[in-house]
Amino acid sequence: MSDQYVANQSWKVNIQLYDVKGSKKKTLSLWLCGLLFASLTRAHGLNRFPENFVVAKRDDANPVTLTCRTEAPGAVTWKFQDEEPEGVQQNGLHLALSEVDTPILGEYSCWRGMEMLSSTHLLLEAEKEVSDSLSLICRAKSYDCNFSCECTHSEQTAVRFGLGHDCSEGRTSCHWMSADQLVDGRFHLELSHSLSPYTEESTMLEVTAEAIVHRSVLRKTKKFYLRDIVQPDSPQIVTCQEGEEDLNVTIDPPSSWSTPHSFFSLEHEIQYVLKDNGKLEHSSSVLLPKGISKLRARSRDPLVLSHWSQWTPWKNVRRGNLCKCKNTAKSCCPELPSGYLDKCKKKQKKKRKKDAKQSQATYKEGAQ
Repeated sequence: MSDQYVANQSWKVNIQLYDVKGSKKKTLSLWLCGLLFASLTRAHGLNRFPENFVVAKRDDANPVTLTCRTEAPGAVTWKFQDEEPEGVQQNGLHLALSEVDTPILGEYSCWRGMEMLSSTHLLLEAEKEVSDSLSLICRAKSYDCNFSCECTHSEQTAVRFGLGHDCSEGRTSCHWMSADQLVDGRFHLELSHSLSPYTEESTMLEVTAEAIVHRSVLRKTKKFYLRDIVQPDSPQIVTCQEGEEDLNVTIDPPSSWSTPHSFFSLEHEIQYVLKDNGKLEHSSSVLLPKGISKLRARSRDPLVLSHWSQWTPWKNVRRGNLCKCKNTAKSCCPELPSGYLDKCKKKQKKKRKKDAKQSQATYKEGAQ
């Protein structure tokens, strides 16, 4: 990464107030917003990457230069966290800082009178061993054009991702994408690529994650082929058809898997529990022995030996009273005739009415 790089995006806010009669318009100086934003940032840490920032190396002999972004001529003054900075050198619109360390990290703003012209955050490049503590995991549900990445650190407050060599080199041409924070603190982002799923891969994907931790920027890059991060979603157990000698299980690929399935095939593994002794068994065949109480399945790409999917939830193998098959999320049943479950509902409704009449008759007899 270069000694310093700047995210060159400017922002400006105008807040307008009206007097009591509503006839005159007054503009509230932007410095009030600057003070409020700076105080909130110091109190809670940066919860996003600033629009304008510079990343510097610790105690670098070369000074770091901040530039006031304004086109209007005239002298400017600088503030650091709302105070006049010490031990700095100003040359026109530029502010030079030497031997960057934690005490001088934060927001620097340039002013002309009571108007804040721009602001820049000075952040620190984390040491390699600190950046190595950043966890970066990527996964693709299929060979389609999308994949996702997650970045985790115990104290991160903001994360962004970049795809390609420009991002791994920290160039200004990199297109960064801010990640969404999940409930458990991880940062997640869906990314897209232009690789063809029908040709053999020759190009590696290159993903870079940057995280802000206590005004330091942690950076981690991973290179991989798409096939190395493929992990299908859990498959769908459709039916359990009992034959004369075995149980035939029908398993469909997940809805997120690439099509056509004849080209993008999946192999399945079934885990099942025997009803008579409770023994746990595994099978790569969909033909299982009879006498199974419950089962579950997982899948993977057999050509590249991808990661296995997560197991499906356990399903009870139903036989006998197939009216219980209405709960397909928990039951594995044979293919039922059309209207079978509707008949079950009618039977249950009649039974409830009959039970209600019997209860009412019993109550009357007891009352007499």
